[in-house]
This record gives sequence, structure tokens and C-alpha cells, in this order.
Amino acid sequence: MKRTCGLDVHKDTIFCATYNGKKHNEVKEYSTLTSSIRLMGEELLTDGVQEIAMESTGMYWIPIWNILEEMAFKLTLVNPYLIKQMPGRKSDVKDAQWILK
Repeated sequence: MKRTCGLDVHKDTIFCATYNGKKHNEVKEYSTLTSSIRLMGEELLTDGVQEIAMESTGMYWIPIWNILEEMAFKLTLVNPYLIKQMPGRKSDVKDAQWILK
């Protein structure tokens, strides 16, 4: 099964949604501190995730990208304009789940 992840990145927090090929797992929240980003990466590797899509306003995605790239994830940066235009989503949790798709 293909395991994937969607990240909604903010200045101080990251909302992390995962999909194991059958169901969406609970969305987890991490801080943007380096230790927290590495912990998130390790947990994603343990879960078998290989591909991550992320959305971020501004430059907050860059350190996260750099750390996860070092950990050998296949990364995709999503245009935030496309996410904001989708109807019906009004929360960071839902955004992370949409980015995952």
C-alpha cells in the first residue's frame, strides 16, 4: 500500500495528515522546531511514508523541506492559492487532509 502525507505549514505549527492506502489517520500537530520536525520525519519513516506534499504561506516551508529532503522523502510543494480556492474547508486539519490527496 502507498502511504502518503500532507502537511499544512504555519509559522509555529505543522498539521500532518497521513493515509495508509485504506484510511486516513488522525491528523497530528507538530511545532516548527528542528527537533519536532525530525521527530515527525522519523515517525513518518516508521509508518512507511515515502511521499509528502506540503502547503505553506510565505517562507515557513523551507527549513521543513530541507530536513525532510535529507531524510530521503519525495517532496511536493503545493501552491497555497489552489488550497484556498477549494470550497468547504475551514480548518488546518481539513487543509492537511486535502493536501494529502
